[in-house]
Amino acid sequence: MNPDDDGYIGYMLSDVARLIRTVFDRRVRKLGLTRAQWLVLTRLHRRPGASQTELADMLEIDRASAGRMIDRMEKAGWVQRRPDDGDRRINRLYLTPGARKSHARMWKIAEATVDDALGALSERERKEFTRMTAQVKGRLQALAGATP
Repeated sequence: MNPDDDGYIGYMLSDVARLIRTVFDRRVRKLGLTRAQWLVLTRLHRRPGASQTELADMLEIDRASAGRMIDRMEKAGWVQRRPDDGDRRINRLYLTPGARKSHARMWKIAEATVDDALGALSERERKEFTRMTAQVKGRLQALAGATP
């Protein structure tokens, strides 16, 4: 393979991730969510109580951008800031009850999107694809020095 080959695994992985996000973006628009918003909902659902700095790291954006996004989402009733028990300089972020309901609806759309994307694979192939993808992810996390 060469760098001009569309079948190169690096291009394929990037294209698959981009296309899944694009299809999902279109499907969640009916919930009134932008990509940035659904990413925040997803991250805070998985890590309730994250700080603004932790959220910025998860989203791979700078703290100021994360702060502006959190401000907008707090004003819209999606996110709550709560003071940290041990450090009053830190606010912990939590989804509101309405945001949790939207996340549940969003999750159904996410499951349908993945099912559609993997529709050409048999159940056995899906399990093998998932296993291999997890293996590659673990290796990349080790190379990056990240925790799972």
